Amino acid sequence: MCAFNKTVKPATTIERRASEALRAFLGTIPRLSIADLSIADNREALDWPVNIIAETDFAGNPMRLLVEVKSNGQPRMAREAAYQLKRYIGRSAQQGVPMFMAPYLSEQSQAVCREEGVGYLDFEGNARIAFDSVFIERKVEGKPDPERRALRSLFKPKSARILRVLLNDPRRAWRVTELAEAAKVSIGLVSTIGSALRERDWADQSGQGMHLTDPSSLLDEWASNYAPPQGEEVRLYTHLHGKALAECLRGSESKEGRVVLASFSAADWYAPFVRQGTSYFYADEKGLATLQTLLDLSSPAKGANLVVRIPDEDGVLDDARVVAPGVVATSPVQTYLDLMISGDRGAEGASHLKDKLLGWAS
Repeated sequence: MCAFNKTVKPATTIERRASEALRAFLGTIPRLSIADLSIADNREALDWPVNIIAETDFAGNPMRLLVEVKSNGQPRMAREAAYQLKRYIGRSAQQGVPMFMAPYLSEQSQAVCREEGVGYLDFEGNARIAFDSVFIERKVEGKPDPERRALRSLFKPKSARILRVLLNDPRRAWRVTELAEAAKVSIGLVSTIGSALRERDWADQSGQGMHLTDPSSLLDEWASNYAPPQGEEVRLYTHLHGKALAECLRGSESKEGRVVLASFSAADWYAPFVRQGTSYFYADEKGLATLQTLLDLSSPAKGANLVVRIPDEDGVLDDARVVAPGVVATSPVQTYLDLMISGDRGAEGASHLKDKLLGWAS
């Protein structure tokens, strides 16, 4: 193995944690011993991306790990690190196994490393490394608190306005001002959400504006973190069903307020799959009054067959679309999200809806 000139410097906090995590991980590999593990100095001056160099011996054969450490493990950073490591190894003719480390690597970031042929390890214990006859892959369930908080922020009601606009037209490139106007949010929020989407490789920026690059992964992540819009929920009873109920709804067009079919009831207009005896709606206060008049609703002690949610935030209502004269339903994206939290039958209906209307999400 060729010589590798290095000096040792005091480790930063992130480098120290990374070196400790790497030492602990390598210690679990049978027949592998660590000869030296140190922090690489003068990275900028020498134009290399390596933070940590681990000289090891595996079954009598020397093996070097060249590790880049980042405080941010988002997919874009993982891809950049993989490119830099492979470029450095190829240009310098150094021998070694490239590896990327960060406090947390999502499944998407891990997939990037696998695609690029780079090992990885995060502080949560997710790991993958392959060399000689060694192949180790470990997955840890759950996400650390900072990642959960970041995702909750990304999918908050105001932020979700932006996501709905993007997902309803995923091939379009949006300028910041256009997107802010369409989503009815501030330009600052659009910029913040845009940065978060690009970090995760869900979007990219071009001369025409920002566009989604992986709407499927974005929708999947949203679905796994989705909570229905907050607001009052009213459970009522109507003697109307099916076509009779639909005919009465057509009369809502000239009434006050907004009434929007939701969940299974919206899916019936897009991609019927699951039979349901309950009708689901979003509405504002005036829309609820309209429904009560049109459908002659009552409030039974039990046996309710109509559920109306009055959301605190209007994004879900603004996102709705006309599916028939006088009949309005949540968008396919919103309908998919609501179905996904409605039990096994709802998930089946969501999958059917995705196949029918969300071809980009397959």
